[in-house]
Amino acid sequence: MPETDPTQPETTGEGAGVPTASRRTGRTGVFRQGRRARYVVPGLVALLGLGVAGGVTAVALGGSDRPADQVSAAAQESARSAAAQRADRSAREVATPTPTATVSPTPTAAAPTAPPTATPSRSRTAKAASPTASRKPVAWVNPMPGAAVTSCFGMRWGAMHAGIDLAMPAETPIRAAGAGTVVNAGWDFVGYGISVVVDHGNGWLTHYAHQSRTVVSVGQRVKPGQVIGYEGATGDATGPHLHFEVHNGLWNQVDPAPWMRSRGVDLGC
Repeated sequence: MPETDPTQPETTGEGAGVPTASRRTGRTGVFRQGRRARYVVPGLVALLGLGVAGGVTAVALGGSDRPADQVSAAAQESARSAAAQRADRSAREVATPTPTATVSPTPTAAAPTAPPTATPSRSRTAKAASPTASRKPVAWVNPMPGAAVTSCFGMRWGAMHAGIDLAMPAETPIRAAGAGTVVNAGWDFVGYGISVVVDHGNGWLTHYAHQSRTVVSVGQRVKPGQVIGYEGATGDATGPHLHFEVHNGLWNQVDPAPWMRSRGVDLGC
C-alpha cells in the first residue's frame, strides 16, 4: 500500500471529489462558520415574527390601512351621530304631547265668552221684574199722600166733626182710597160742596168733600189710587182742603183713622 500524502485530500465513496479543506481548516474555521449560522437563524425567525405580528395587527384593525388617529376620529364621529339621533328622538317624544295640552284649554277659554254676557242680564232682568210681577195690588191708599192733617175725627167747636181734614195746595189730586163704584158725584149734600161718594161693598163707603171739580161720574168703577177730583174749598170751608169720611152705611160715620190703619194706611190721627 502506498504511503498517504498528507497534502492530498481524503475521499470517501459518496463524497469523492468534494474538497474537505474546510474541515481541515482547524478549530478556527469551524467556529466562525457555526457562529454565523447562529446569527442568521434568529434573524430569520425575527423577520418571520414581525411579519406575523403585522398581519395580526392588520386583522385587528379590520384589514384597513388607515392610521390609528383616523380610526379614533371615525369612532368619535359615530358616537356624536348616535347622540344626535337620541337627542332628536327625545325632543320629538317631548314635543308630541304639547298639542294635547294646548288644545284642551282652548274650548274652556272660548266657551264662557258669549253666555256670561247674556245670562246675567237676563237674570238681572228677571230679578228686577220678579218683585213687580209678584207684588200684590194695593187694596187701600192715602187719598191725599203727603198732606198735613188739620183736623181729626171728633168734637170741634161744640159740634161733631165726622171726618179728617187733609190740606195741600189747591188743585192737588184727590185719589180713591180703595176700589169701588161711584154712587154720588157733584153738589149732592148741603155744606159739603162738590163731593164724591164711593161704595166699597159690604155697606162701607168713603166720602170726599170740598172739591173744586170731579173727574168721575155716578156708576163708574174706580181703582185704589185713581184720581177722582181735585182739592178745593167749595161748601162750608175756610180754605182748600179735603174732608174725608168713612161710612158704615150712608151717614153712619166712623173714625177714618183706625179704620184705614187696619187696612195698612196711616192718616196721621
